[in-house]
Amino acid sequence: MAVKRIAQVVGVKPKDIVEYELIHEKVWPSVLEMLKKANVQNFSIYRYEHLLFSYMEYTGDDYEADMAKIAADPETQRWWEITGPMQNPVAEVKDGQWWHTIPEKFHLD
Repeated sequence: MAVKRIAQVVGVKPKDIVEYELIHEKVWPSVLEMLKKANVQNFSIYRYEHLLFSYMEYTGDDYEADMAKIAADPETQRWWEITGPMQNPVAEVKDGQWWHTIPEKFHLD
């Protein structure tokens, strides 16, 4: 099984940085479980000033279907209702996306 590595960025509103970081100290167990069920592992979010950078590894066979499962999950939708207003998409984001995917240029196992 191949691992797909995904890196993404989104802005975070300066007024919401503290709250964003606080709620991510205790992500809801239901949201974490949904990520695992959708074959997401080794998931991290970093912050540099007003930019959030996420990295995750996907180990499933149908990335689009698994991401659709996450998006359809009611608990994840409630989580996004809280976190979404704290974020700003970057200028490079494509239509229909919120986080902008960054292409991988180098990897060392």
